[in-house]
Amino acid sequence: MPLKFLRLKHLKALETYFWKYRYRLFLGILFIVVSNYFAVLAPQVTGYVFDVVQRSFGIEQKKAPVQYDWLVIYFIGFAEKHRTISVIALCGITILVLALIRGIFMFLMRQTIIVMSRHIEFDQKNQIFKHYLTLDTNFYKTHSTGDLMNRMAEDVSRVRMFTGPAIMYFINLVSLISLSVYYMWKKDHMLTMYVLAPLPILAVTIYIVNTIINKKSERIQALLSDLTTNAQESYSGIRVIKSFVQEKAMFQFFEKNSEEYKTNAIALAKTEALYFPSMTLLIGLSTLLTIMIGGIYAIYGKHDIQMSTIAEFVMYINMLTFPVGAIGWTASMIQRAAASQKRINEFLHTEPAIVNPANAQKPALQGSIEFDNVDFVYPNTGIQALTQFNLQIKKGQKVAIIGHTGSGKTTIAQLLLRMYDPTVGSVKIDGTDLRQMDLQELRRQISYVPQDVFLFSDTINNNILFSPATNDNANNDTVVKAARYASVEREIEHFHDKYDTMVGERGVTLSGGQKQRISIARALAKDPQIVVFDDCLSAVDARTEKEILGNLSIYLQHKTAIIITHRIFTLFDFDIIVVLDEGKIVETGTHNELLSLNGYYAYLYEQQLQQEREEG
Repeated sequence: MPLKFLRLKHLKALETYFWKYRYRLFLGILFIVVSNYFAVLAPQVTGYVFDVVQRSFGIEQKKAPVQYDWLVIYFIGFAEKHRTISVIALCGITILVLALIRGIFMFLMRQTIIVMSRHIEFDQKNQIFKHYLTLDTNFYKTHSTGDLMNRMAEDVSRVRMFTGPAIMYFINLVSLISLSVYYMWKKDHMLTMYVLAPLPILAVTIYIVNTIINKKSERIQALLSDLTTNAQESYSGIRVIKSFVQEKAMFQFFEKNSEEYKTNAIALAKTEALYFPSMTLLIGLSTLLTIMIGGIYAIYGKHDIQMSTIAEFVMYINMLTFPVGAIGWTASMIQRAAASQKRINEFLHTEPAIVNPANAQKPALQGSIEFDNVDFVYPNTGIQALTQFNLQIKKGQKVAIIGHTGSGKTTIAQLLLRMYDPTVGSVKIDGTDLRQMDLQELRRQISYVPQDVFLFSDTINNNILFSPATNDNANNDTVVKAARYASVEREIEHFHDKYDTMVGERGVTLSGGQKQRISIARALAKDPQIVVFDDCLSAVDARTEKEILGNLSIYLQHKTAIIITHRIFTLFDFDIIVVLDEGKIVETGTHNELLSLNGYYAYLYEQQLQQEREEG
């Protein structure tokens, strides 16, 4: 079986949605069949008009069995009681009414099938986004943002084209072709076979052309993505481009990508130019065969063919133009949807590495922390970040973790928040292993200021009140107090909209120091028992740093705090200072104790003092 047909099994995952919206689906199918039923009655009424006109001119017709639908037979019985002019007028009105009724059912068809597809699209996007939120940090390190966005946007959109238009057109072509061929066959077997002969060729031709168009379209999509990425990176890095005088080089790179996109787009346009001419040619051929063969039969009186029969067949053939042409289009949409659904299925079947345990505990955290013989290796890189790491922190203690870049400092915060689980050993809070705790409750009761500050495109107020634990009892005083402790209150008050100021995407309208301090305020507003600061003062000046540390010494009086930093803060009275190197603890103690050892900490301190003297 060809690979593209094997892919169709992936669409089986949509059965749940079809069952959920089964009433819309069944009604949609009914409306499609009914609309096509009224469509195929129009050629029969038209054929009857031809018979009436011929009789009015005295043209003798052979008596043939009436091969009409029962509804048309009933109409003819009513129309025969009137004069010729009245009959023609009645036929015209009837054809108009049939078109109107068909239009109403086509409207209802779209209101059921297409609206159903929009509901499925909504459900799928929610399902994907909800699954995104359950996945662990390592997943996001191994998948690009563009790929994740494409699954929610492009892939879901292609699946929607299957659950909506593809299903609608498929049912439409099956019902319309079936009804048309049934009445044509009922009218004359031989003529039906002759006039339908070119249509399979049309379907195959359109299918082949559509396959080529899809391949070219996917190539163009990829090129457009590259072109967009190139432009986006240029806009974001415009200062770097200008400072290195690379405008000309970047333009040439963009021009090259743009030229490749243009060449492929023109090639696609040439291929698409074959689509409608080939359809028109073969439909015209069927119409020609109908008139020619039907005319010969009528002239020689064979098969009881009359002018009315030829008129009906011509209308049927033209009616079949779109359904037959949609075969290739529908098949193409189904194939693309199957490929996209496969990608969605693979993603939805990805199990998060960090999951809630059965019977998860939800203790109120007091602040006692223990790292018990912890080893940790990053799964995506194989780098060992921590080795035999042992640390006990009592409730209310203030701990500094110091070390150079890559020493494993941030890993400690990640393990404490259970973004990862230890490779060996355990992390406990108040004597309970984190792997036995409810994830949301654990993270709700710990405030974390990350090294890479992230602000949402929202107001300062909403960024500070981001945590649900904050929102429960939060008010304006909470925000102002948190901003004051983070030493950012004065600057916020100078903004035109104060706390209602929009910070832009990722806080782009703020300076690095302002973003860091608002991030600190967000953590403080949460008011937990455990606070973790990960190198969160790197973008502030010495005066502001001193002010923040002074505020934190007051705020953290009865809380457990871990401050991860590459700098030594002499203005903050830490209970324990832990010095890391290559993922191992090399020294522990207070500031004075570590200086007296004249070891690695003393070396780091001397280096820092020398740097400050040079900068001063």
